[in-house]
Amino acid sequence: MTEIVGFCVAAVVLVGASLAVVLTPNLFHAVLWLAAALVATGGIFLLLDSPFLFAVQLLLYAGGVVTIVVFAIMLTERLVGASIRQTSRFVFSGAVLAAAVFAAIMGFVLQGGAVARPIAGGDQLRELGRALAGPFGVPLQLLGVLLVIALLGALYFARAED
Repeated sequence: MTEIVGFCVAAVVLVGASLAVVLTPNLFHAVLWLAAALVATGGIFLLLDSPFLFAVQLLLYAGGVVTIVVFAIMLTERLVGASIRQTSRFVFSGAVLAAAVFAAIMGFVLQGGAVARPIAGGDQLRELGRALAGPFGVPLQLLGVLLVIALLGALYFARAED
């Protein structure tokens, strides 16, 4: 019973914070809501008895990524107090597409689609390490380099406009 209440609280916080990220006009406040959403996601990992993913979620995403985004906002001084206009002519089509994707995912889940099974008597952390160091080692490193390049490019373009 406690797990269900904890999951419901974490899910409500996650959905509320995610909506606030999208709907908040102030960019800095949106990043703070993103941090709340990432912490709530970590809470769900903890409820799923996955302390490693909980730690990774808090340290890398809620800590690292949010810190980098806050620094990027602070380095582009003109965005600190600015509100961003969120006008688009594709709001209706975006809502229809989001509803269609949600319906497809719910249909798959309700039909009893693929269910993740735990590794039989294995050390999940060791298997994850082998996967990241083995066949996924190079893509993981390239992804890190790509993220650094994207951050530097965003800073360059933000400074070039000043």
